[in-house]
Amino acid sequence: MTWIFRLVLNAVVIFLIAHYVPGISVSGAGTALVVAIVLGLANIFIRPIISFLSLPIQILTLGLFTLLINVGMLYVTAFLVDGFEIQNFISAVIASLIISVTSWVIGLILD
Repeated sequence: MTWIFRLVLNAVVIFLIAHYVPGISVSGAGTALVVAIVLGLANIFIRPIISFLSLPIQILTLGLFTLLINVGMLYVTAFLVDGFEIQNFISAVIASLIISVTSWVIGLILD
């Protein structure tokens, strides 16, 4: 049950990001829910492989490369989901930071 609640909260965050961050667009609330699902699946299946392969770079950058991995997951999601668009890299970085922080806070509250 907490997984569904977390998913819905992430969809709300994505929907709000689309309204307040220029360069990010979502066609509707249903699309935001699909984006949250696809982003969650990308983080479950793709992100661990990329994190493992980029471990030396992450160590050299003291973990800052993880931000680029998160941005990459957003771009993968934008590629897979129709109605979710990212216009530029800066918007993707801002959206990635907001999603990461709010997901962390949601995790703290629910756990």
